Amino acid sequence: MSTADLLSIEPLELKFPFELRKQISCALQLSNKTDNYVAFKVKTTNPKKYCVRPNTGVVLPRSTCDVIVTMQAQKEAPPDMQCRDKFLLQSVKVNDGASAKDITAEMFNKEAGHVVEECKLRVVYVSPPQPPSPVREGSEEGSPPRASASDNGHANAAEFAAAAKQFSEGLEAQDKSFEVKLNSVFSVSLCAAAYARFILICLVLCR
Repeated sequence: MSTADLLSIEPLELKFPFELRKQISCALQLSNKTDNYVAFKVKTTNPKKYCVRPNTGVVLPRSTCDVIVTMQAQKEAPPDMQCRDKFLLQSVKVNDGASAKDITAEMFNKEAGHVVEECKLRVVYVSPPQPPSPVREGSEEGSPPRASASDNGHANAAEFAAAAKQFSEGLEAQDKSFEVKLNSVFSVSLCAAAYARFILICLVLCR
C-alpha cells in the first residue's frame, strides 16, 4: 500500500488471473486520509489494452474511491507470462467542493507549478484459480472409503487361498476316512474267510 500524503493506494500491483480470450478486471482502492478534496488521474503505457473506470475523479475528505481496471481479452499469452505494462496514478489537491467535471489536464502539470503526487503501479499476471478436485466416492465425513480395485484384488486372492486350503484339508480328511473304512472292510473280510475255512474243516472232520 502506498502511504502518500494525499492518497493511499491499495494494492500497488495490478494482479490479473490471465486467461486467453477473456476480459479480466481488478480493483484499486484510493483512500483520502486528509481534510482536503483530492483529484486523481490514471494513466497507462498501453491504453488500448486496458479500460479504467473512472480514470479521473475527486476523492472527498476522509473517504475512499474504487477504480476498476479491465484488461481486454488477449489472443495470445506473453512470453514467460511477464507483463511490462505499467500504470501511473497522479493526485493533486483541489478546491473544496470540486467534482469530476472540474478536473482538467492542467491540474496535473508540474511545470505549471502544481504539486502533483505520483505513484507507479506494475501489472502482474497470475495463474487463474483451479476448480476444486472432485470428491472420491465414500470419502464423505463419517463414511469409510470404498476399497479400490487393487484392494479388492488382494482381498479376493486371500479369500481364494483360504478356500483352497480348506478344500485341500477336507480332501485329506476324506482320504483318511476312506482309508480307515477300507481297512475295516478288509479286516472283516479276512475274519469272514478265516471263519468259513474253520467251519469247512470242522465239517470235514465230523464226517
